[in-house]
Amino acid sequence: MIENIFAIIPMKCHSERVKNKNIKLFNGKPLFYWIIKTLLEVKQVSQIVIDTDCEKIAKMVKNYFDIVISVRPENLRGDFVSVNKIIEHIIRKYPNDYYIQTHVTNPLLKAETLNKAIEFYMRNRGKYDSVFSVTRHQSRFYFKNGAPVNHNPKELIRTQDLDPLFEENSNFYIFSKDSFFRTKGRIGKKPFMFEISKTEAIDIDEPEDFFLAEAVMEAKNRG
Repeated sequence: MIENIFAIIPMKCHSERVKNKNIKLFNGKPLFYWIIKTLLEVKQVSQIVIDTDCEKIAKMVKNYFDIVISVRPENLRGDFVSVNKIIEHIIRKYPNDYYIQTHVTNPLLKAETLNKAIEFYMRNRGKYDSVFSVTRHQSRFYFKNGAPVNHNPKELIRTQDLDPLFEENSNFYIFSKDSFFRTKGRIGKKPFMFEISKTEAIDIDEPEDFFLAEAVMEAKNRG
């Protein structure tokens, strides 16, 4: 088992829906604190690289952790720059064979889950070139024109009997340097969808997501 994975966490200053989202207090700590703490508990992760365009974020991270801070170049700054371009920059700057990319906005993601996902990837590299996290949904979905996506409205079978759909929840992506440059993306041509629970996969994107995620974390801490 190879245990030498670099973790990449992109963090930009600007956030559209929630101001200063990445450093906003979450359960008493800046939001970024939780995913970094989790990654430090993942045995296969040998280095964490924070990619940021924000001096304030860089200083705050250094107050909590002794990890690598990479300052994002001007040509990769802005709200419409592809994450794949940022990942490519980091891979070229910090070369390694294997990477995992996560987000600050997933504070409930568990180290145990990441350990299992990485171990699965390492055991199955000959079959899959990447692994990414998904959430299972078994509900009745519709396209915006009202057409059903995954069911026949005239045959109301139980939702638990519907074929599931899987949402890319952006919690983590595991890939090799070779796969990334071959496919120009963090999801390769032969990916495996690694299912995680809906509560663990909560992504903080809207103000109400903070309250939901904090409530879930507090409930788990109470046991």
